[in-house]
Amino acid sequence: MNLSRGVWYMIVSVFFFSCMGLMVKLVSHIPSTQVVFFRSVISFLLSYLMLKKQKVSVWGNNKKYLLFRGMSGAVALILFYETLQHIPLASAVTIGFLAPIFTTLLGVIIIREKVYPLQWLFFLAAFGGVVMVQGFDSRIAPVYFIIGIIATFFSGLAQNFIRKLNTKEHPLVIIFYFPLITTPITGLYSAFRWEMPQGWDWVILISIGLFTQFAQFFMTKSIQMEELSKVSIIRYLGIVYALIFGYVFFDETYSIFAYAGMGLAILGVILNLWYKQLKTRKKLAEDSIVSN
Repeated sequence: MNLSRGVWYMIVSVFFFSCMGLMVKLVSHIPSTQVVFFRSVISFLLSYLMLKKQKVSVWGNNKKYLLFRGMSGAVALILFYETLQHIPLASAVTIGFLAPIFTTLLGVIIIREKVYPLQWLFFLAAFGGVVMVQGFDSRIAPVYFIIGIIATFFSGLAQNFIRKLNTKEHPLVIIFYFPLITTPITGLYSAFRWEMPQGWDWVILISIGLFTQFAQFFMTKSIQMEELSKVSIIRYLGIVYALIFGYVFFDETYSIFAYAGMGLAILGVILNLWYKQLKTRKKLAEDSIVSN
């Protein structure tokens, strides 16, 4: 089967994101806030240098929404890393799949996005799947399950602020505001809880920042070359990587009911995406007929 370059870019992007998650779990002995600090420093330097090379102002125009995006993204990442470090890898990734659901729900308030009645059924299926994963896996403590849900909420919030900015800001400026916010906050917090990395910890911490940058680069390239509807579903390949990495590196296995929960969560998210795109295309077609 011949796959387009854009599809391959998204597959590579998901792989690098999955590697980032693996690296975070490998340094579970280091506080998640400190891990975010290392990632932020690397992202800050790379984004700043890229903006300077392209002669783009790092401060942007709409500072209010840029700051909101940075702050909500910071909370989401810190809590997601905390979840990754304390529950099985594939379970953390499955909880993260709720982010598009929160993006849609929050979009009703922030960008006045329409939610169709059938979408609520898909939302319920996705959330039910995540609850199944937690319910049939005793390794997931309720506190980390709740932390994971809160992380996806703030991730959805960050995505809405990005959509609010739309094309008004350079993409690198939007990316830059994330480490601009997280670096001083996590750096100050980590100074009081510093856990000195040892040996390979340094390599892993640096790899987290590099993997993230590579993942964002290939994801951007993919979206530039292909329709979002064609490549967005590939992101859910991350659960396959997570299951493989979890089994190989941490000997993580699941019950048949937990696997069923993962499948239900993914199905709910994919059906929501498909239905939303279907309704959008139908509306565009109707608008085109009316205008003609």
